[in-house]
Formats: sequence, C-alpha cells, structure tokens
Amino acid sequence: PGDFAVEGDASSASYFLALGALGQGPVTVKGAGRDSIQGDVAFAHALATMGANVMQGADWIEVRGIDTDDGYLRGIELDCTAIPDAAMTLAVLGLFATGTTKLTGIASWRVKETDRIAAMVCELSKFGAEVSFGDDFIAVKAPKHWQVPSGGVDTYDDHRMAMCFSLAAFGPNSFHINDPDCVSKTFPNYFAVWQSIVSQKDQQV
Repeated sequence: PGDFAVEGDASSASYFLALGALGQGPVTVKGAGRDSIQGDVAFAHALATMGANVMQGADWIEVRGIDTDDGYLRGIELDCTAIPDAAMTLAVLGLFATGTTKLTGIASWRVKETDRIAAMVCELSKFGAEVSFGDDFIAVKAPKHWQVPSGGVDTYDDHRMAMCFSLAAFGPNSFHINDPDCVSKTFPNYFAVWQSIVSQKDQQV
C-alpha cells in the first residue's frame, strides 16, 4: 500500500485554461502543471504564444486574460503532433485570434471518434471562419462577420467536439450545441463545471 498522486487530465484542462484567455480569468487548473508527464500540458505554452497571460507551478497552471497590446489573441503556426486533443481547443481559439492559426501534425484527427479534420472544418465554417485544410493540417482565420450556425453545432458523437465548441459561446451570437450529452464519455458534468465558471457572464451555449 502507498500514496500515489494521479494527475488531472491535461486535455480536458485545455478548455478551462482557454476560458481564462477569453476573459473569464483568472482560471487556475490544479493537478497538472510544469512537471506533468502528459503531452497536452504543452497547450499552456501554445496559449502563451498566442498572447495569453500564463503562469505555471509544478502541478498547476493559471491563465489571467490576454497580454497583447491590442487585447486579442494572435494566430500561431504549431506542430501539434504531441498534443492532438488539445489542438482542437487551439483551432476553436482561432475564431478569436488575429491572423491565421495553422495547426500541423494532426493526421491522427482522421481516425479519432470521428474524422475531426472534416468535422472541425465544417463546424468552424458555420461561424464564418475561413478554413483551409489538408491531410495533416488545419488553418483557421477568424470570421470577418460572425454567423449563427444554422441548425446548431454538430458534435458527431465526439465528446471533444462538444467541449471545444463551448468556447465559441464567447463570440457575438448565441447558438445550440447538438447532443451535448456526448461528453459523458470522459467528462459527464463538463457543462455544469463550465457554467459554474461563467455563471456571472452573459454567454449562452
């Protein structure tokens, strides 16, 4: 018998760290940090590169808004081979960034719960984003004119599609996420936790 520290899921942490960058901060995630053995903890570095104010300790990460001069996230180009799940969060953040957010090394998206490259292209386009893609990359430019997704955002029975598109609620329009219960695969109470963080805000999803 003994005591063991089990890290939190860095992939799922990405959505809450992103909330911190989208004005809901400070948001602190405990249980995964600078000393984590999980590849997806590198999402914090990517978020900082986009201009977020990110701090880390051995087992925690905190995000306090955006540090750029104009107050907007910056588009980045990043090899996401080591962070394929958290890369989906970066793709949705591309809706809020200046310039282009290009994510490479994501060929594995094709063989996840759904073809995530095709799914992300379709759903991001519903918001008016300019999206290009290939076998192992996706590039996102923020909408010039935000659109309301006709028929809502489809999730393809893919928990990560539902969770990452919750961030799009910080655009100018309300919309529906279809089949939000698909998050039960890994995070059944995701939307309750999400709502607890943004409950004082006027966002709806």
